[in-house]
Amino acid sequence: MRGVPEVAAAQRRWAGVARRAVRAGAEPERVFALAHAVVARWWEHALHWEQETIWPRRLHQVAGGNAGDDLEQWRIVGRDAVVFPEVVAVADALLDPAMAQLAWADSGAGQPRALPADGMFCRRLGERVDRPWLGPLAATDYGGPLTSWRGSIIRICRGTGGPPGYDNDPWWLRQENQPSTMAGQLRVLGKEKKAPGSGTMWRSTVPAEQRAQITSLVDGAQEQLIQLRGAQTGSSADVAQHLLRILSHSAALLEKALQHTVVAAVNAGVPPRDVAQWAKLSPGPLADALKAYQGAGDE
Repeated sequence: MRGVPEVAAAQRRWAGVARRAVRAGAEPERVFALAHAVVARWWEHALHWEQETIWPRRLHQVAGGNAGDDLEQWRIVGRDAVVFPEVVAVADALLDPAMAQLAWADSGAGQPRALPADGMFCRRLGERVDRPWLGPLAATDYGGPLTSWRGSIIRICRGTGGPPGYDNDPWWLRQENQPSTMAGQLRVLGKEKKAPGSGTMWRSTVPAEQRAQITSLVDGAQEQLIQLRGAQTGSSADVAQHLLRILSHSAALLEKALQHTVVAAVNAGVPPRDVAQWAKLSPGPLADALKAYQGAGDE
């Protein structure tokens, strides 16, 4: 770590951030955990970000100069050290009342509206982690810990929160948003290397356009489902119609994502029998999924 001075600087900076958390009435450990979850989620997406140059350089430094052929393993082992400066920066930003005001303004303040892709909060957050281009990417990453934090802040500002609980606690980290541990990721990596069709990695065998399409479909379904929160007031018919339309649309998006993922896995060399088992498909529906994808590609 002596070759990565920004990590040592972040360690010194964290002491001040922790004191700031205490003054704000928050537990430093929970603030750090939430910020770590936000940045760890970025880390997973960063392989698709052409503008990201800081983390690759830092990862090679942590690996002794060059991660070489062990890049996947080093991305797991070195993640927490590499992203530590950004975690401290995000924790500091989320404790800043001015940032909470930006989130409130993005929501429309007294006139509620959907959070914009070019909102001031995410734009400023990107600047605070030395990535001015990150704002729109962070703003459209729905369903993660940053979305939950902003939702809590907005509910507090509106005064619409319910009884004490995680919905009113900006530092509550949902279980599904907790980043994978290093041990867990290493176990998965070991299984992938032993499993059929794992001689090559997903990103090297599945075209970027296909991966982006799968991600887009899943994100679209997730965004639709988020809209269901708080949308259950009104007449029974109106609420039922609204819920069913959104659920139906989300199910259609997930069905398409399933089809694309099935084809990508088979093309990557995973045996169709394994794919069918993982997707809980019988051979007939598996063939239908392949045909549906091929037919869509011909159009």
